[in-house]
Amino acid sequence: MFTKILIANRGEIACRVIKTARRMGIKTVAVYSDADAEALHVLMADEKVCIGAAPAAESYLIADKIIEAAKETGAEAIHPGYGFLSENAAFCERLRAEGIAFIGPDVKAIGVMGDKIESKKFAAKAGVNTVPGSAEIITDADHAVKISATIGYPVMIKASAGGGGKGMRIARNDKEAAEGFASATSEAISSFGDHRVFIEKYIEQPRHIEIQVLGDRHGNVIYLGERECSIQRRHQKVIEEAPSPFIDADTRKKMGEQAVALSKEVDYCSAGTVEFIVDRARNFYFLEMNTRLQVEHPVTEMITGIDLVEQMIRVAAGETLALSQNDIKLNGWAIESRIYAEDPLRGFLPSVGRVVKYMPPEESDHIRVDTGIYEGSEISIHYDPMIAKLISYGETRDQAISHMRQGLDRFYIRGLSHNIAFLADVLNSPRFQSGDITTNYIAEEYAEGFAGGRVTAESRQIMIAVAQTVHAFECGRRAQISGKMDEDAPDYQDNWVITLDGENLTSSFFATEDGCAVLSGGETLNIVTDWLPGNPRFQGRINDTEVCVEVDKLSDGYLLTHSGVAEKVFVRTLREAELAALMPEKMPPDMSAFLLCPMPGLIMSIEVAEGDDVKAGQILCVVEAMKMENILRAEKDARIKKIPVKAGDSLAVDDIIIEFN
Repeated sequence: MFTKILIANRGEIACRVIKTARRMGIKTVAVYSDADAEALHVLMADEKVCIGAAPAAESYLIADKIIEAAKETGAEAIHPGYGFLSENAAFCERLRAEGIAFIGPDVKAIGVMGDKIESKKFAAKAGVNTVPGSAEIITDADHAVKISATIGYPVMIKASAGGGGKGMRIARNDKEAAEGFASATSEAISSFGDHRVFIEKYIEQPRHIEIQVLGDRHGNVIYLGERECSIQRRHQKVIEEAPSPFIDADTRKKMGEQAVALSKEVDYCSAGTVEFIVDRARNFYFLEMNTRLQVEHPVTEMITGIDLVEQMIRVAAGETLALSQNDIKLNGWAIESRIYAEDPLRGFLPSVGRVVKYMPPEESDHIRVDTGIYEGSEISIHYDPMIAKLISYGETRDQAISHMRQGLDRFYIRGLSHNIAFLADVLNSPRFQSGDITTNYIAEEYAEGFAGGRVTAESRQIMIAVAQTVHAFECGRRAQISGKMDEDAPDYQDNWVITLDGENLTSSFFATEDGCAVLSGGETLNIVTDWLPGNPRFQGRINDTEVCVEVDKLSDGYLLTHSGVAEKVFVRTLREAELAALMPEKMPPDMSAFLLCPMPGLIMSIEVAEGDDVKAGQILCVVEAMKMENILRAEKDARIKKIPVKAGDSLAVDDIIIEFN
C-alpha cells in the first residue's frame, strides 16, 4: 500500500480524497495555485506545493508541475479527482514513464472512452446500445446543418472532448444548428483545447441514468447499481439520487451487465461510470463513459456502504477487489444536492466573492456534507462555482427527501448568492416527490425562470411564530441590557402587528411552562427553542414539528428563510404599524436604457457598434464566466448609443456594457 499520495485537484474533491487517505493511514500532498493558497484542501493535507498562477491552464492543468511536485515530496501515487487531468491519457502515460502510480484506469480506457466520438464507435462494436447519430467531425456551420437534417431534429451538438455540460447545444432547426455549432466549438476550445464536435439524435423526455462500475487489474469488474441524474440545468447536474425511482430490477441488471461488458473490453481498472440516456419505455442508450470518480459518487457510497475512493487506491496499489457482484446490496435511498455560488433569481448567473458566513448542517447518519470551503473562503472566477455537496440518506425515498429538506433549511451561507432556495423548491415540488422527472424538468417547471420559493400555509405559520418569538426575545435582551423595561413599551401579551408578504396580522406572545406560545389568526402556536439573540438559525419545535429558520436582522424587521422561501417580516406595535403604512415606497432607478453585465465575467466579443440599429433577439455580445460562454441578446428593437467596454475587459455584476438611445 502507498504511504503518500498527491491529489492533483482542488476544492471539495481534494478534501474528500484526503479524508479517506487519512483514514487509511496514508499521508497526502496538496497542490495549489496562487488563488488557493489558503484553501481548505491545502490546510487539510500533510504537505503542500504551489504549482502556479490562478488560471487552471497555468497550474492545475500543467502535467509537468504536478509530476515535479510528486517527485519533490516523494508521493508514490497521484489521485486526479475529477476534471483537470483526470481523463488525460497523456498525463497517465507520463506518470507510468516516471514510475508514479495513477489512481485511476490505464491509458487504454482513458484514451478510448475519453473521446466521445471514439467511445461511441467502440461501444457499438462491443454490443452496447447507442444513440442514433453521426460520428463525423463537424467542419463548419453548413456541415452541421446538413448532418442535423439527415439525422432529424432535434439534435445534440456535443464537444468530442467535452464534459460537465460544456460544449453542448440542442438544436431544433437549421438556424439553431448553425449557431449551436459556433457556440459549442468556441466553448470546446476554451474549455478543453479541442475544437472537435459531433452530432447525435436528441432523445425527447429522456432520463439521465448512470451505472457505477468498479474494476481491478486482475480482470474483475462489478457494478454498484445506478444513479439518476435527470435534474439538470444546461446539461449540468443539480440533484442526483440512488437508486433511480424509474428503473426496475430487470432494467438495472441489463444496464449493469452492459456497463460491465464495456468496462471489460477496455480493461477497466478503477471506479468509473457508464452513462445512459433512458426513454419513457425504459429503452437505454450509451451516452459516454467517465473514466474517473463522479461528482455524485457519494449517493452510491451511502446506499452500498462502499468507499469508492478507498477502492480506487487499493486497485491502483495492485490489490484484487474484495467484493463480488453478489456482495453488492442496495440499502435505502440517497440524494445529493449541489450547492453552487450562483443567483437563481438572475438566471443562475455565477456569483463570486468571499463567503462571509458559512454554517453547514451537522453531519449524522442522515446528512453528509462534502465541501472545500470554510467561513472566509473566496469563490473565484477561475474555477467551478461549487460551494458544497449536501447528501441525505433515508430508508425510503420519502425519508431521504425529508432529510434533504431539513438539511437545506440548516445550511446558512452569506456573502454571495447561492442556489439553496432553488434546490429547496425542487425538493418541495409534488412532481419531484412523485419521481416524474426527466432532463427537461427544470426547463418545463421553470420555463419563465426561478422567481423564488412559494410560501405555503405551513411556512407562513412557522414564520409568524418565529418572527414573534424572536422579537420577544430581542425585547427581553434590550430590557436586560438597560436594566429596566421602558414604561411605554408594550407587554409581550399585548397585540402586535406582524407584516408578512404585505399582509398585516395581529399577534400575541405568551410564556408557557416548557417554552412560549404565539396566538395569531385564532391559532395557538406552541414553541420550544433554545434560540438566543444573535444566532442566525432559529431551531426548535413548533406544535411538535421540528423546524429550522434562518434569521437575519434588518434595521426594522427580520429576513426569515425557511423551506427555500425568504420573506421580510416586521413585528410592530399598533402605532408603529400605522406610521409604517404612511411611509412612501422607494423605487429603484430606471436602467432599461442599459445592457448591464449580469455576472462577473470576461467580454469575449462585442457584436455591434455604436450607432447600430438592433432588432429584438439580436446578439449583442458574449460574456464568459466560469468557463461558460453566455450570449447576451437585445430584448427589444433599439439603437446603440454608447459602448464603454471592449473585448477582453473583465467586468463586475451590473457594470454597463451598452447604452441605448
